[in-house]
Amino acid sequence: MTFLAYFGPVFEPVSFLLLLGGTIGGLILGATPGLSPTMTVALLIPFTFHLQPVQGLILLGAAYTSTVAGGAVSAILLKIPGAPANIATTLDGHQMAQSGQGARALQLSFLASLVGGVIGVFLLIFLTPILAEWALSFGPSESFWIAILGVTVIGTLGGGSVLKGLLAGCIGLWLATIGFDDIMGAQRFIFHPSLGGGINIIAALIGLFAIPQVISLLARGRRHRDVDVIRVARHPLMQSVREVLGRSRSVGIGTAVGSIIGLIPGVGGQIAGLVAYDQAKNFSAERDKFGTGHSEGIIAAESANNAMVGPSLVPLLTLSIPGSPTAAVLLGGLIIHGIFPGPDIFRLYPNVVWPFVNSMLVGQLLMCAFGLVIAGFAARIAMVHHSVMAAVVLALAVFGSYSVQHSMNDVYIMMALGVGMYFLERYGFSPAPLVLGLILGPIAEGNFVEGAMIARAQDGILMYFFTGTLNLVLIGIVLASVGYSAWLELRGRRGPEGGV
Repeated sequence: MTFLAYFGPVFEPVSFLLLLGGTIGGLILGATPGLSPTMTVALLIPFTFHLQPVQGLILLGAAYTSTVAGGAVSAILLKIPGAPANIATTLDGHQMAQSGQGARALQLSFLASLVGGVIGVFLLIFLTPILAEWALSFGPSESFWIAILGVTVIGTLGGGSVLKGLLAGCIGLWLATIGFDDIMGAQRFIFHPSLGGGINIIAALIGLFAIPQVISLLARGRRHRDVDVIRVARHPLMQSVREVLGRSRSVGIGTAVGSIIGLIPGVGGQIAGLVAYDQAKNFSAERDKFGTGHSEGIIAAESANNAMVGPSLVPLLTLSIPGSPTAAVLLGGLIIHGIFPGPDIFRLYPNVVWPFVNSMLVGQLLMCAFGLVIAGFAARIAMVHHSVMAAVVLALAVFGSYSVQHSMNDVYIMMALGVGMYFLERYGFSPAPLVLGLILGPIAEGNFVEGAMIARAQDGILMYFFTGTLNLVLIGIVLASVGYSAWLELRGRRGPEGGV
């Protein structure tokens, strides 16, 4: 209970104001397409130079926590994930908003984020030494199988058709190969100068989700004037609280998946939300409702996203190994302030590290409180005329794509992918499996190539990738995931015919 003695510095006037500012600013920036948690934290690091170390870290930690949760706002209301971690939230969140339940969807999102985030921070507090040692046992082969586990999710994200989901995922995997191979330096599929740097995930994310929405809004023209405004119903907060508590299985799955994946260096929160969504769908008694505006999908995805935050800092603080891209930026913030992570960090810098960890716990509560306030007003965005909405979304898409690398090439790629996705959607394809393939491609390929290099110096590829307790456990989970999804798909097809 050492951490209890270090809550005082969190509530000092300057520190608490920074915590408030980081939380509110993170929610706003998280809801802006293109401004990912990693970019937000990176942009704030220069502002911490003249602050005390504990104050600077409190600001960065608050921004990290709230930006992950804030990405759900645009995911739900605009069908544009604020960050890759919010991809799964769009699947049910936007459907719920379209049916006039935007306030309810946002309430469920922030409440689920609170539960997952608090548990994740407690794991960081109590299990750091144990979890850090376990995370260190993950090498290239284990990380490869984690990526393959993510690939098994692709087929269930295709909007009902497993085949179309897999085809979209394969397109995403192919897009991930465009550019230069990071390990071997080989040039691949660069058939236009704009593709020399590969496809940036943020630009792709915005294009695949935002541009089809813009085209659909503009295609309405003036023909649907009578149905331009979507009625947004108010939703009692306590009803949402009871709903989240009543979906304990979805909360549990999301929190467990987020905590485990957040702990593994280099995997990232985007996989956590999608894997949690898939597993919650597999174990749900209302599996057919997923993708139609079902609360379990939102709760599982958002609890996983925030549960990932705390554990992603475990390998960072104890081993100097970031568990996510944002944690890598935080590592730079720590070093700038003279804090060098390692096994003795809690003993050498208790006056800095413990207030920082405690501020993330308090920040979860503030994030939920301000998020719920925002939910009451932000849902009104659905009442905006579709022509105005199209212009705003297009402007955000261009700004978000350009701001990542200050390159018009990213804008061209974003537009090209968006137009292509618009036509794919008309044939029943979904952007979610395509994006997942784009994200997982480099992770799976990089770890496989690195593992193959190591294997050649040892007992061979088969022995390296198919032996060892962790490898066998992960392979078993992959096979079980594929088998269970296939069984559910076959049972769903036979049900109506067999009168079940």
